[in-house]
Amino acid sequence: MAKTVGDFVVGRLHEWGIRRMFGYPGDGINGVFGALNRAGDKIEFIQTRHEEMAAFMASAYAKFTGDIGVCIATSGPGAAHLITGLYDARLDHQPVLAIVGQQARTALGGHYQQEVDLQSLFKDVAGDFVQQAAAPAQVRHLVDRAVRIARANRTVTALILPNDLQDLPYQEPPRKHGTVHSGVGFRPARTLPHGEDLQAAADILNGAERVALLVGAGALNATDEVIAVADRLDAGAAKALLGKAVLPDDLPWVTGSIGLLGTGPSWDLMQDCDALLMVGSGFPYSEFFPEEGRAKAVQIDITPSMLSLRYPMDVNLVGDATETLKALLPLLHQKPRGWRNTVEKNVARWWKVLEERAMVNANPVNPQRVAWELSPRLPDHAIITSDSGSCANWFARDVKIRRGMKASLSGGLASMGAAVPYAIAAKFAHPDRPVIGLVGDGAMQMNNMAELITVAKYWKRWSDPRFVICVFNNEDLNQVTWEQRVMEGDPRFDASQGIPNVPYHRFAELIGLKGLYVDRPDQLGAAWDEALTADRPVVLEVKTDPEVPPLPPHITFEQMKKITETLLKGDSRETGIITGTARQLFGSFWPGGH
Repeated sequence: MAKTVGDFVVGRLHEWGIRRMFGYPGDGINGVFGALNRAGDKIEFIQTRHEEMAAFMASAYAKFTGDIGVCIATSGPGAAHLITGLYDARLDHQPVLAIVGQQARTALGGHYQQEVDLQSLFKDVAGDFVQQAAAPAQVRHLVDRAVRIARANRTVTALILPNDLQDLPYQEPPRKHGTVHSGVGFRPARTLPHGEDLQAAADILNGAERVALLVGAGALNATDEVIAVADRLDAGAAKALLGKAVLPDDLPWVTGSIGLLGTGPSWDLMQDCDALLMVGSGFPYSEFFPEEGRAKAVQIDITPSMLSLRYPMDVNLVGDATETLKALLPLLHQKPRGWRNTVEKNVARWWKVLEERAMVNANPVNPQRVAWELSPRLPDHAIITSDSGSCANWFARDVKIRRGMKASLSGGLASMGAAVPYAIAAKFAHPDRPVIGLVGDGAMQMNNMAELITVAKYWKRWSDPRFVICVFNNEDLNQVTWEQRVMEGDPRFDASQGIPNVPYHRFAELIGLKGLYVDRPDQLGAAWDEALTADRPVVLEVKTDPEVPPLPPHITFEQMKKITETLLKGDSRETGIITGTARQLFGSFWPGGH
């Protein structure tokens, strides 16, 4: 059989080292799917329940492998469904290629069925490169550029293939004017700042007395270098949520997450430091940085557009985190022990506060305790994913990461519905490692339940069957409920916030997985033990209390005023709010005060 354009696309992707793609079929992309079938096991196709989930999986696959993720969908609605997951990749600077079908070239412009202007649709999310193929001889350089640009720029690219083109015989570009002859291959450059800029950064850090580090996803491969620099500077270190796995939480000077989902010690670290070293992070909330002008600041980032964006930096260093920290370390003076003592005392005190908060009685189960009980039971080299919502608070604060673990969630987009596809992608990236996903019931109902069917379809291929999805069932869109109360001063809007009670564990059993249900706090430890030793994937459903507030690390007078206004307006769960908030507040100020 003559090689078609679809065959060439699959073969070229294989030449680029791509071995797996996530997606959903349809007649607009049938030519490529036929080629995938003919290619045998060259590229594994993972069938999701929905194209949005395929794009989330591609994004997570890039995060958990460090390489490009690929998703594929048909024309029209299939292509449109990819968009949310692709924005997740774009906002978190992940290399992802989307391959989508299109209607026949002769039909375009004719208001044809499923005809969507896909170049316009993808122009923002895949702004670095989105192209629609028009001729077989064009496809070679389109594939090459789509893969190379995604990898080089760590961004999303899109390739649009009209369905009639996919089945045409492939033709190499002729050797004549007006053609392009591209090739395969890309290796990232070794990117280092200028020597004088490194020295300027060192001068600032050497001249400071209280240095704070903030590390993000860009430092995930620089753990040893971050520790060495922090030790040299007697510094404490906070972590942006995407950088949770940069530093293990058993280091006594690691203050944990920063921001609304962050910790008290991270807040104190930023408020009290006189110098800040920010490495590989685009953490968005400026109010959690030092007050402008109170701290000198140095930033390291591989992407120049992210420099001096959140806080006015005195020195901006464009470079890879690992290489730049290696070059910076010899220029730094060893600081005497001092500032770290204060940081470590704050951290030790905070872990006690979190334990006290987790053990507070609730109705029926305190959601913090779910994460707190998980932490000591996490297997070595586990991968943890979290959804957006109130469960992300407990993931951020209460889950202790150890060296060798991985963890991620939808960061810049903060989309609901990412935890289960992230967990599935993690398992395909590392089938020999245990994977745990933390999910709220809102996200579970939105789109995550269907992807349990994907788990049921594929789990027997995984060398290690340990795969646990923990559902926080509180019948409430909880994060938004608390945002309404605290940020707006409005009572809970029952019509928008209440969601149905669904037996998630029973659904798991229905499709051949294991289901566990917990509605008493004393059951949690044993349930985690059972889930993490099961011979198949598990859905652990915990009935949690929606009135345990996901408090920020510090509560402002304005926020307390808003809560008071909420109660005066009459919240449907007024008693629970008063009890839950009071217990949390007393626990935050006086461990044991509940």
